Amino acid sequence: MTLADPVPVDAADAAPDSTADSAADSTADAFVEDTLRGLAIVWTDFETRLDQVPIIDKLHRGAFRLEDYKALLANLRQQVIDGGCWIARAASQIDVAHFDLRSQFLRHSITEHRDFRMLEDNYASVGGDVAAIRSGEKNIGSEALSAFMFHRASRPNPFDLLGAMFIIEGLGSLKASGWAEMIREQLGLAPDQVSFLAYHGANDEDHLAEFADWLHQAADHPNAKGIVKTARVVARLYLLQLEELDHV
Repeated sequence: MTLADPVPVDAADAAPDSTADSAADSTADAFVEDTLRGLAIVWTDFETRLDQVPIIDKLHRGAFRLEDYKALLANLRQQVIDGGCWIARAASQIDVAHFDLRSQFLRHSITEHRDFRMLEDNYASVGGDVAAIRSGEKNIGSEALSAFMFHRASRPNPFDLLGAMFIIEGLGSLKASGWAEMIREQLGLAPDQVSFLAYHGANDEDHLAEFADWLHQAADHPNAKGIVKTARVVARLYLLQLEELDHV
């Protein structure tokens, strides 16, 4: 062989980046599948427990009253107003290696941070005192839920909060529309008086469609391993929020 002759290159060494990328994609795909499977188990348990919470059981039995609706909105408001805040805080903790995911968190926080105004409008439309709802305290379940969310969101790369989003967005996409329709029918309300729940029923489905992509982007970080556990914790705390209506 002379210096002018081409040097043989092993095929395995020719494209190391593509081989590594393929392996990383395969690992990420497996992580997404395992995580979605775990989240499905958490959701099934959560859904069963949710239907047993007194306020939701009352709705399913057709015994919902106007005061129940006002109490539900008043107790949800404090958690709703925190939603965009903890998502934004979580976004601020995401490193540049996951820049696209940070951008998606920020966009998500923007869509969430005005939701409480729609809830307040619904509350006022059924005779609620907006000044009272604005000065209201979180119930003890909401306190626990909010404290947990902000605690987790303050950690570097808090990708386990994707589990929290799965539970909360799942409530919107799978439960909110049905609740809105049952409340409207039982109380004889107009569609714009249940618009907060109806809106989330329509829009949170779009958020969940992006969820698998978010999981894939976070798959390479160790904190993503906590997604299912965080979903389990948030599911339990959300139930506590509904169980402790007006207990401040």
